[in-house]
Amino acid sequence: MIYGYIRVSTDKQTIDNQRYEIQKFCAKNNIEVEHWIEETISGTKSPEKRLLGSLLAEVRSGDLIICSELSRLGRSLFMIMSILNHLMLNDVRIWTIKDNYRLGDNIQSKVLAFAFGLSAEIERDLISQRTKEALARKKSEGKILGRPSGKKSTRVKLSGCEEEIKGLLARHFSKAAIGRIYGVNRMTVDSFLKDRMIDVPKKTP
Repeated sequence: MIYGYIRVSTDKQTIDNQRYEIQKFCAKNNIEVEHWIEETISGTKSPEKRLLGSLLAEVRSGDLIICSELSRLGRSLFMIMSILNHLMLNDVRIWTIKDNYRLGDNIQSKVLAFAFGLSAEIERDLISQRTKEALARKKSEGKILGRPSGKKSTRVKLSGCEEEIKGLLARHFSKAAIGRIYGVNRMTVDSFLKDRMIDVPKKTP
């Protein structure tokens, strides 16, 4: 299946330019879009809150998504890379026109996989650093750190990442893959999901 994806941020913008670009590209390459996805919404919204989320859940191995540029997928680098990683893991291709980006079985995709892993590691390090700085500040203010003796902690390494993890699950990332992103093992992810009562979406056959 070949999909054309179009997104504009406000109703003051028009989808016509992006549609024209995609149609012109398809005519030049002798291909035809079989299904269009068009939406007016900010790229800062998570894919699950956009039609893009439904598209990501619908695509299957061998499918192709065509859009005008990578920025149509999202506004942040991490969001875009998460989407591209999901597509790559599911053997779904994506082509962009302005960026001339091609995701598939090539060196570009392998570089993406490395970059995604690196960005996830950097993000974990930043979170760790911010946590250490916050603890040091509280300690300097004379606050008692830690929990009362005998009381089980409700905060774990994945605390605060609930929405991000829900988004990854919605894009059918496995528990093991989520664990690799956050630097924990699969069992930790599984326990976290159970403790927070987060359901794992089932894949549509």
